[in-house]
Amino acid sequence: MKTAKNSLLCIGAMALMMSACAGGQQQETTLTKSGLDAAKFDTLINNKEVKLYTLKNESGMEVCITNYGGRVVSLVVNDKDGKPTDVVLGFDNIAQYADTLNSPTDYGSSVGRYANRICDGKFALGGVTYQLRQNDPHEGDTRTHCLHGGGATGWMNQVYDVVEANDSVLKLQIKAADGENGFPGNVVATTTYKVTADNVLDIVWEATTDKPTIINQTNHNYYNLSGDLENAAYDQVLYVNADSFTEADFSYMPTGKILPVEGTPMDFRTPHAVGDSIHSDYYQIKNAHGYDHNWCLNTAGDDTQVCASLYSPRTGIFMEMFTNEPGVQVYSGNFQGVGGEENIVRKLGKKYPQHVSVCLESQKYPDSPNHPEWASPVVTPEKPYYSHAAYKFSIK
Repeated sequence: MKTAKNSLLCIGAMALMMSACAGGQQQETTLTKSGLDAAKFDTLINNKEVKLYTLKNESGMEVCITNYGGRVVSLVVNDKDGKPTDVVLGFDNIAQYADTLNSPTDYGSSVGRYANRICDGKFALGGVTYQLRQNDPHEGDTRTHCLHGGGATGWMNQVYDVVEANDSVLKLQIKAADGENGFPGNVVATTTYKVTADNVLDIVWEATTDKPTIINQTNHNYYNLSGDLENAAYDQVLYVNADSFTEADFSYMPTGKILPVEGTPMDFRTPHAVGDSIHSDYYQIKNAHGYDHNWCLNTAGDDTQVCASLYSPRTGIFMEMFTNEPGVQVYSGNFQGVGGEENIVRKLGKKYPQHVSVCLESQKYPDSPNHPEWASPVVTPEKPYYSHAAYKFSIK
């Protein structure tokens, strides 16, 4: 899902070696499969060390993650011809990720404390009304929502501590103080990324708090399974295992109504190309300039069932999603390539057009703190937070 303001052609079957001359001495630069130079992620932010970490398996899958925002920078899998293909959007250096003024983005991040929107940045808990950082204004609206935990000052723009790092697992931790961005409770949260032998990116979020609070984390990868980042991804085939979705108003805030997908362009129970309906006059799609909605999953918290999938007929890459959460936000890159974003250079010198990707974000429903009839995001000292999402890649 898009923040308020808000290539990837994988080359080489193995890490490339390049030579560079510096100070009269020859230095070797080792690139990842996706063409990343890890040295471009080595820095200090707020006096904390930032690096790029690489997870991989013997099947050729490679996932590169920076502990700045717990962001997935690249995700490489082999296509139907055995060609390594980077299937997520992003930058090739830490400077652009950290530049929240000129290139603000949630690319690949571990979003917290609360993914998605909270109406007017307010909610009540235990008889106390909390005012959160408001970072999501909309023209003609007197309200300004809280989006992704406060955006520029949320967890996606904080440096996580590295608890564990090896070839297949990266465990990151963040400590958030009581009152941070208006949220109650001192929180210790972890995000654990794991790459499995069967080409799964497995993500677990866990958190504890010293007093009642709300937590709703997600991963914000932008997927383009064709690896072609210079053209809209209209041919990506989407499936969502949901009979209904939460209606949104003009500011993308849930109205409280849950509507059936039957007979609408929101129906992806039978897989079809995103481009089939993304330019529909249906009021929900027209208002959002594409898809930016929460689907109410049929899986009832069973993370062994496929809740959504994405497929590229060009590369044959097929991605299945699993989660224990009740909802998934589908965002179709509606504000990429517009409003000046078309001029921002990303990985491998690419500039992204509108609708170049699809996000599949596991979550509690948006604005759940203000809708007690929906699954609760409340976390207490006696009830720690746990959330799970997995993305399995194969060839179809």
